[in-house]
Amino acid sequence: MWKEKEGKLHKKFTFDDFAQAFSFMAEVAEVAEEQGHHPEWKNVYNTVEFWLKTHDEDTITDKDKQLAQAIDDIANNYSNDKAADTKSEKKPEATELILYADGGSRGNPGPSASGYVLMNEEEQVLQQSGEYLGITTNNQAEYHAVRLGLEKAKALGAKEVDVYLDSLLVVNQMRGKFKVKNRDLWPIHQAVKDLVAQFDKVTFTHVPREMNKAADAEVNKVLDARHEK
Repeated sequence: MWKEKEGKLHKKFTFDDFAQAFSFMAEVAEVAEEQGHHPEWKNVYNTVEFWLKTHDEDTITDKDKQLAQAIDDIANNYSNDKAADTKSEKKPEATELILYADGGSRGNPGPSASGYVLMNEEEQVLQQSGEYLGITTNNQAEYHAVRLGLEKAKALGAKEVDVYLDSLLVVNQMRGKFKVKNRDLWPIHQAVKDLVAQFDKVTFTHVPREMNKAADAEVNKVLDARHEK
């Protein structure tokens, strides 16, 4: 229930994990853009908090109430169908998937891991996972993240995949804009190219790091668990 707090409408939402919270925020962002009314919000792992206020009028207006209702509607979908979809590994009905991939090395080279999040066109999370790679570099970990995600996308029956990474190097190398000069990257670069050839279409897009937090969370989850051992 929304409550008035310090002259603003406030509500906190809790989800199963960060990936689900991230997907929810992406949907809210689209609605806010459509309404031309943007909320103040805060995300910490699986929680999202909102403070709504019409700044031009310095008070709560119908614009805030309308956006609050839209946010509730989106959240209700997650509490029903989407919560189940997040945990499911069944084949998606759609053959076009979205892949967020990320890799990290603590030391570069150092202990490394790759992570990915697969979504359908409605940005429902279908699969998310990570893998420990041993001692390697950031760039190798980024490539392995793409490999893992594409392998899972293939297993789910996808025909087309839109890949999003915060590694501009990998994006430009996969697009053919940059040559792969580092010989250590040759094998994994070729492995990803071979995977790409198995789909009807694969695109690579660079995104800022803050838009790739879900995949990054999978990387850190793996590395943190490894460190604890």
